[in-house]
Amino acid sequence: MTESPETPETPQPQAAFLDRPLRIAYSPCPNDTFVFDAWAHGRVPGAPALDVTFADIDITNGIAERAASSSGTSDLDVLKVSYAVLPYVLDEYALLPCGGALGRGCGPLVLTREPGVDLTGKTVAVPSEKSTAYLLFRLWAADTLAGGGVGEIVVLPFDQIMPAVRDGKVDAGLVIHEARFTYQNYGLHCLADMGEHWEATTGLPIPLGAIIARRSLGTAALERIAEAARTSVRMAWDDPEASRPYVLEHAQEMDPAVADQHIGLYVNEFTADLGENGYAAVRGLLTRAAAEGLVPPLGPNALSFP
Repeated sequence: MTESPETPETPQPQAAFLDRPLRIAYSPCPNDTFVFDAWAHGRVPGAPALDVTFADIDITNGIAERAASSSGTSDLDVLKVSYAVLPYVLDEYALLPCGGALGRGCGPLVLTREPGVDLTGKTVAVPSEKSTAYLLFRLWAADTLAGGGVGEIVVLPFDQIMPAVRDGKVDAGLVIHEARFTYQNYGLHCLADMGEHWEATTGLPIPLGAIIARRSLGTAALERIAEAARTSVRMAWDDPEASRPYVLEHAQEMDPAVADQHIGLYVNEFTADLGENGYAAVRGLLTRAAAEGLVPPLGPNALSFP
């Protein structure tokens, strides 16, 4: 991939951005609704109104990829995507330095019906082949599995993976989100924690979900978007109860205690600001993945903001 282009000094779309709601897509998961609650409900001073679309991250990954291709289009201005998809979209979108999911002790898990299963040649269900979870899994497999690695990879919606493992439809499943709190309810065992492996081998936090915005909005608009997202995070921390109705409305019958665990794990200091360690983690993941031939290489300034 070529280096991301320079942002125009006087972007034409700026007036349109100020005159209409900002079109944004994020998941109904508790961390996203917690982060964006204040902004979505007009409580962030000076922030543009939001027109929110709820979509699983595999859907938003596809939207971003198609919009970044020569023939694709999208009317969405801001999206929550997997960090794994960044090398495919950074010509069209800028990575925001806040609002996403990156941390420690929050990595995807590989689950099996029995403990200690050798996954060599086995069938594994994953939530997406363009997800950060899958990149972490591939890096783990390259380091730990002998022979030719795993067998067939089956893509399933994340909420179908644990039932598929339990029912013997697949040998193992790569799970994300709140599954790390609930997999015991399915009688499953954690074979490996992708986050533990990543942290042990790199010392870096785990990059999971990113917030991206169209570069064509222009520098001033991108900076306003980032500040609004950062303020929304801080307002959620200042008054956690304010976001509870929004979180539980979209949490798909999740136990409120599990929703709280989910938020506590995925919303942290990196959500407010990626900072030096956050950016190092993102570069580290995508550089290692590119070296394994899993994603295209990044340009030297591809992660620069704005």
